[in-house]
Amino acid sequence: MLEYSKTILQKVSFSRELFRKELFKSLTGLKNEEAVVLQVWCLLMFKDQYSDIIRDAFSYLA
Repeated sequence: MLEYSKTILQKVSFSRELFRKELFKSLTGLKNEEAVVLQVWCLLMFKDQYSDIIRDAFSYLA
């Protein structure tokens, strides 16, 4: 599920709304350990574009 989420996020990264929707949707199917991995990956890949969305999506991990 983690790799699938990464693939989808890369494909929708052109759209802020789609990225947000898919990121939040992907978190519902991941274990906490996988969510942490996804958070790190998102920050590495999309921090410049979507840092606010990433911060909001993963705020429950803090």
